[in-house]
Amino acid sequence: MAEPRPHNHPEPSAVVLAMLRAFLRTAAARARSRAPRLAQDDDVLLDAPDDRLAPALVAAAHGEHGPAARLLAGTRHDSEWDHRDRYATRLAAFARFRSEWLDTWRATAPDDPDALLVAARLAVHRHWDSPARTELLRQVIPSVVAAAETAGPADPVPWRTALDAARGAGAEHAEFERLWEQAVRRSPHHYGSHVAALEYLAAASSDGHGECLDFAETAAQEAPEEALVRALPLHAAFTCLTATGTGTGTGTDARTGGATTAAVRTHRPRLDAAADRAITLSAAHPAADPWAAELRNLLVYVLVRLERHQDAAEQLRLTGPYVTSFPWDRDTDDPLGGFLRVRADVRAHPGEAAPATGTAAPGRPRNGYGERVRPGDH
Repeated sequence: MAEPRPHNHPEPSAVVLAMLRAFLRTAAARARSRAPRLAQDDDVLLDAPDDRLAPALVAAAHGEHGPAARLLAGTRHDSEWDHRDRYATRLAAFARFRSEWLDTWRATAPDDPDALLVAARLAVHRHWDSPARTELLRQVIPSVVAAAETAGPADPVPWRTALDAARGAGAEHAEFERLWEQAVRRSPHHYGSHVAALEYLAAASSDGHGECLDFAETAAQEAPEEALVRALPLHAAFTCLTATGTGTGTGTDARTGGATTAAVRTHRPRLDAAADRAITLSAAHPAADPWAAELRNLLVYVLVRLERHQDAAEQLRLTGPYVTSFPWDRDTDDPLGGFLRVRADVRAHPGEAAPATGTAAPGRPRNGYGERVRPGDH
């Protein structure tokens, strides 16, 4: 990292300092993870950025937007839509706590499609957890759609942002379908757009697990071998396994074993197939790969719910130190603590069902199948 230069910006907040500390620990953690193993507690990093995103976030902490602008411009130029989606989401999340860099960027280049993308994603993020979410998102949909319309004929990511806004606003089917058509016309295999559509479908019918699995399996089957959207059935399995009442005992978190309601019993072969497909996708990535961390964290969650603890232990080994807030924040306001508890259960009982302890904490709004939904969750 370059030597810090004198500047007149305010001192970084505690949130910024914590993020910077994580960035600095990332390289050391990678070095320790060359030989894959189950990470120790002091190795764990929550939502650590990859090597491309980290410099942009460090610069943004100093009020500089240039690296973020170059990063997103590169993803747009190279049609890296899944990377573009994830990076825009992370940059928008950072801007919730420190927005000077984004304000400067927008003032300097008001028509920059990348700045407009981050600003639109930020607007959706800011309203998502509000009790007045539906009304607030209805108010921002026109500006979000306008930003998407100026993004060019190939970029699906602004339309994914519009899909999230419409989903949070409770848009009618016709409106959502119009936005969906715009997204898939630009990229028929964009993972984020499919996740938004899957979550909209799940929220529309709390017992529509079969339809969700149909949608996800079709998208995965039609996608190229290396496409991230091939993991969509895993997300559909997650929606089924986390629907209200799909676990035994009193718990509703990932440690709750025995998901034996009628819906889960009906679809169990398809849930296992979704997990198996995701295991294959995970195997295509190196161990301790931050890009694969979201897939592997979700896979661990699903495998534990399916009581496949040996498979979960292997995915924990491959995950290394990289913990992602999703899906653990579905059950708790402390996603890192939730991950560590599940990991401890898997280590202690590798061949047994995990104990049914803990309940989902109250708080943020949930969707039709019990998840604490947020825009940009993958």
